[in-house]
Amino acid sequence: MNDIATMSFEEAMKELEATVGKLETGDATLDESIRLYERGAALRQHCEKRLREAEDRVEKITLAANGQPTGTEPAEGL
Repeated sequence: MNDIATMSFEEAMKELEATVGKLETGDATLDESIRLYERGAALRQHCEKRLREAEDRVEKITLAANGQPTGTEPAEGL
């Protein structure tokens, strides 16, 4: 397994989706299910962190009509 801290958002989401899929099949043993759940929780936390970082960056990239940065404003929809 890859180190979660070094994963991109997309890599972590892909693995999280695969992990959820494995849990949903019900084919894993109890110990495997617990391990998968723990990994999935860590992946979800990482994805949330990466999204918060992206929100912060978008808030800082608001531009005035002349193209110069104007400061920060909340990014809508994020």
